[in-house]
Parts: sequence; C-alpha cells; structure tokens
Amino acid sequence: MAQPKSIHQLGLQQLLNTGLAPYDAKLLQIDLQNAINNVVTSNPVDLWREITSRKLLKPSYPHSLHRLVYNAVYANYDVSVHGPSLYWFPSNIDAYQTNLGRIMETHGPKLLGAAYKDPITSYKQFHKFSVQHPEVYWSIALEELSIRFHQPPKCILDASDKSKHGGTWLPGSVLNIAECCLLSTNEADKGNEKVAIVWRDERFDNSDVNKMTLNELRRQVMLVANALKGLFSKGDPIAIDMPMTVTAVILYLAIVYSGLVVVSIADSFASKEIATRLRVSKAKAIFTQDYIVRGGKKFPLYSRVVDATECRVIVVPAIGEHIDIQLRKQDISWKVFLSSAKHLSRPDYCGPVYQSADTVTNILFSSGTTGDPKAIPWTQISPIRGAVDGWAHMDIQPGDVFCWPTNLGWVMGPILLYSCFLNGATLALYHGSPLGQGFGKFIQDAGVTILGTVPSLVKSWHSTGCMEGLDWTKIKLFATTGEASNVDDDLWLSSRAYYKPVVECCGGTELASSYIQGNLLQPQAFGAFSSPSLTTGLVILDDHGIPYPDDQPCVGEVGLFPIYMGATDRLLNANHEEIYFKGMPVYNGMQLRRHGDIIKRMVGDYYVVQGRADDTMNLGGIKTSSIEIERVCEQADVSIMETAAVSCQPATGGPELLAIFVVLKKGFNTEPDKLKMIFSKAIQRNLNPLFKVSFVRIAPEFPRTASNKLLRRVLRDQLKAELHHQSKI
Repeated sequence: MAQPKSIHQLGLQQLLNTGLAPYDAKLLQIDLQNAINNVVTSNPVDLWREITSRKLLKPSYPHSLHRLVYNAVYANYDVSVHGPSLYWFPSNIDAYQTNLGRIMETHGPKLLGAAYKDPITSYKQFHKFSVQHPEVYWSIALEELSIRFHQPPKCILDASDKSKHGGTWLPGSVLNIAECCLLSTNEADKGNEKVAIVWRDERFDNSDVNKMTLNELRRQVMLVANALKGLFSKGDPIAIDMPMTVTAVILYLAIVYSGLVVVSIADSFASKEIATRLRVSKAKAIFTQDYIVRGGKKFPLYSRVVDATECRVIVVPAIGEHIDIQLRKQDISWKVFLSSAKHLSRPDYCGPVYQSADTVTNILFSSGTTGDPKAIPWTQISPIRGAVDGWAHMDIQPGDVFCWPTNLGWVMGPILLYSCFLNGATLALYHGSPLGQGFGKFIQDAGVTILGTVPSLVKSWHSTGCMEGLDWTKIKLFATTGEASNVDDDLWLSSRAYYKPVVECCGGTELASSYIQGNLLQPQAFGAFSSPSLTTGLVILDDHGIPYPDDQPCVGEVGLFPIYMGATDRLLNANHEEIYFKGMPVYNGMQLRRHGDIIKRMVGDYYVVQGRADDTMNLGGIKTSSIEIERVCEQADVSIMETAAVSCQPATGGPELLAIFVVLKKGFNTEPDKLKMIFSKAIQRNLNPLFKVSFVRIAPEFPRTASNKLLRRVLRDQLKAELHHQSKI
C-alpha cells in the first residue's frame, strides 16, 4: 500500500484498502477532515492529539488503518529538529488526579516557590528538585504508601558514611515489608473486604474470575508463616521455583514475613541453572510444583528440581489439592507442610519478624550466560523503591487492577507484587500462557487497568491477531520493559485502548527499579523514555568518559549518580565495587555508577536505549548501535518478524562487516539477497548512506537468555566462525 505524503493526501480508497468497511471509511474520512479543519496550527503533533482525543481510530479498526493514519500525520515531521513523534498527551484535568500531580499541587509551591505553575508545566523542575533533595521527595513518598515502621528511621538519608557511594538509607529503622503489604492503604478498606488478588486458570477461560480479599490473603500468609517457623530459622534462605500463582505470592510474602530470605528461581530454568542458584544462595529448601500447566500441556518441574539438589523440596500441586508423582524420602507435599501449622490454637495468626531496613529479604540473580550469575541481594528498602516508582510513574492507585505476566525469578515478579500491595491495588494473575486469547480474555474480564508487557510478547499478540475482538478499554496505561520496543507493535498495543500511554521502563535487578521511565505528566513517544525516574540523576558519557552537556542531543554510555535509594551496595558472589564503580569517572565530586546501557538523548530531552555497551559497532569509522539498525530493518519489509544486527571484523582484518539476522513471519519465504538489498536501502536512507549490509542470514528463532533478552553475542560468534571458515577455503 502506497503511503500518502501527508494526511491531506489521504483518500477514501486508501482507507478502504486497509480493510475498513465502506461506511466506516466514509465516516472516518469526514471525521479526519473535520479534525484537520479544527487544528489551527500546521504542527502534526497538534493534529494527532486532536484525532486521538476525539477517539476517531477505534480499537476494532484494522491495524493497517491505524498505521496508515499515524504515518500520514507524521509524514513530513523531522524528529532531528522537533524531537520524537508524540502520540499521547496529558490533560490538565487528569494530571491533577495522578499521584504525582496531587503531591506536586500540595508541596510544589513550598518546594519550588514562585517557579511552580502546575503539575505538567513544572514536572522537569520537580524532577530536578528530587535529584538535588532526594530525602525530601522520599519523606513525602513514604507517607503515600502503606509503610509502617516498627521503629522509625533516624533520618531519610545519611550521606556521612563515605564507605558507601550511595550513603545509608532509612538508618535505624526497623520494619517487616511483608507486613506492610498486608495493611489496608485507606480508611475505606478497614473492613478488609478489599480485593487483593484476582486470578484465573487457563482451563477455565469462560468461568468467573476468582477473587481473594485482603483479609483472606492475610490469613493465608500467616498460616504459611506458622508452617515455615516450624521448619526453619530466622535468616534461612528458602528458594521458590514456581510459576507466579496465588500460592507462590502467598509463599513469597510468608517467607519475608517470617524473617526468612526468598531465593528467586525462574520456572524456565534447567536443572543445572537451578543447582547453581541453590549453591550460590546456600538455600535450605526449595518450594516448587509437580508440573507447570501451560497451553493445555503439562511440563515436569519437580523432576528438574530434584535433579539439581539434595535439599528438601516442598511440592505444590499444579492442579487440585493432591500431587500425583512419587516424592523422595526427604521431600513433602504442600498439604503435609500446611498440616504442621493447623494444630496450633490460632493457625491463621502469626506475629511478623521485625528487622532493620538493610536486612536481606530476597536473593535475585542476573540473567548472565557465562559463569555464575550475579547474586543480587534485595533489602527491605528495595521493595519500597520499586513500589514508589510504580506509584509515581505508572500512577498505581487503590482500585487499580495490575497485571504483568512474569515470574518471581525475575525482577518484575517482586516489583509487581510490592507495587500492588504497597499501593493498595489489586494483583491480577493468569495461571497459564500469556500468548493466547485466554490471557487477553482474562485482562478483559478482570477489568485490568494497568497491563505490563515485554516487547516480544506484544510482537506475538500483534502478529498472531489472537487478541482481536476483546475489549481492553478499561486499561488506563500499558508498561513495557526487558528489551527495546518496536514502534509499530506499540502503536498496535496503545490503539487497543484508544491510545493510552505505553510507559517505557528501563532499569535492573540491582536497582530494584527503572532509572529512566515514562510518566503521566509528560507527552509520550513510542519506544522512548520521557525522563529519568524521580530522584535519579544521570549523565551521558562520550568515548573519553566526559559527560555531554545536559541539554545536548547525544549518544553515549549512561552514568548514574550514586545516590540512588534501593540500589545494591553489595553482591553475594562478586565484587560490587569493581562491577559498578571501578573505572567510572567522577562527576561533581561523585563517582558515577556503571549501568552499561548506551542511550541516545533526542531533541526535547527524550531518551532511547540503544542496547548494552557491548552491542555497539563501528561501521566505517562511525559508532552506532544494533538497536538503531534493527529499528530501521524491522520496518523495511512486511515479511519481517524481527531482526538482530551484529558486526565483526573479517578473519584477515579490515573494517567491521554488518550482518542482519532475520526471523520471518509465518507464511513468508523471502530470499536473503532480496532482503540484503531492502535493508541496505532502508539503512542508507534512514541512518547513514555509508552503511552497507554485507550479510543477511535467516533463522527460525534467535538465541535468548532465560529472561528473553536477545543474545547478539551468540550470533556474533556464529558470524565470526563463518568468516573464519571462509578464510580457510
């Protein structure tokens, strides 16, 4: 389909060519013309805002229609001059109702003085203030969450301890963060009938959604806590290797509530990887399921676990109340485990174990692929950071229903759990595969208002069309993390809910949050971040480690300010100082913290993550990133599912050669030489006329880490081996 050179050239036939019904096409043509006439400026941003505010593009319309109109509006827009193409805009009325808008109205005039105007206008000033005075921001934020200190902190931040780059947060405080999750967040919920969790098993997609109240969740956590206290001692590491079910959530909270330490293991791991994590964490026991039920199939899990360890395994049935496998002598079933607490006079009551704020409550692991993964300890401060960033940037409020298909083995699992319970939102869990319509129907039926995703998941929904016909219009925002977003996939996702924002999040397990993130007080652009997170200071470094000026568009490695609440100050099996600080430059008297991302700051102070520092390449003396090339290539032809760009030197030396690995959409069979020509033209037109594609390789799928991150290094090694072999011929 030929793309119109502007929205003014968009004709009826082009609308019909997308598959839109004739009546709808005629009506839309009239509505688009009225929108054009109503906008007094020539700025395409204003026109797109008018189109989306009128809800002219319905979720039921073909995606090709949405893409056609969006591209036509921005056909002549120069992002290098005006900044990224914006698609979502905050309204003044809605801004005052957000968590951030509310506290800015309350505290802004006092903190910013006469410079304070309103939440939207003053957001950047408020962010700058939060970086310069993090203790002020955090004292306000802690009042907003259901954080109850058994012993309050002496102060918010003690920066006098020079042995810690980031100072000491909440010194002297004592609490139990799991107990805080079980508290009511407002007076209206004192009856404890607030719904804490909603869920559905994939085998029952047409049944009512299951619900658990806060009071019932509290009773279940205390029952499990009593059983745990009969078997383990304070501080014992206890592993969880399960899908993220209601039982897994109860177990996680109970372990922390009991003064034990959760060891997070993803349910996708093989026995060898499970064994490594149990060894590094010195886990005393592990909770798992007999099977994983997904997509209507049963996959063994207990057998993988017992192949990894001799320690005790407590086995939860995936279906029903009974397990149907033979256990080892030292292992017990979930039913037997709980029975040890049911003889107590009050099995559903148990006092929390209070500990200092810097006590470790959770050991998580990096998704590294060589050697032992980094064992990353979360203290009781880490959950606070994650939950407050959700409160501020995703506007999580009581009454929200928050779903994010993930696992307790990955950082998003605990962040989701704490973000819901500490903010008074309802946690939504789907016990099954998120790839099919069953998951989408659960989102509809559960009334989900915040839906978290990863780009590969959105790509699958979009390409298979499995979510067609569902109503996702209760969703107020989407969130995405884990890898770089695809603009067209996010256009599809946002359009499912009349162009609600897709909040981009980028951070890490060791940060317990995102260092850059979208929010609801700034306009949003697809695939871009509108701001560093609140209290986060950062600079972008050039190739010599010198920071670029704050207002200059640039590309370079990010350096984080070390004052970062929730970030690690230790690793259990690696040198924290060497990994995060050694070799980093000093900026304004602070040694910067390494994160390893290459980011691009665009006009308008929007950011795009361009991959890890080791995913950059030098093409003809010009430094560029894999992600930048992939964004262009994935838009170059209709047959493309996804691409991976890598480069390496020939075995005989010389300039780096660019290779594009490709996964095709189902039903397409495009030749590599044809794609090579298409990619070269697209890259030369959109990036640099000097860049040349040397190889195209078609693959059935890409190698990925267990957390679904693309392993370009493996593809790069394949290319090196191929070039080395050719040099021998």
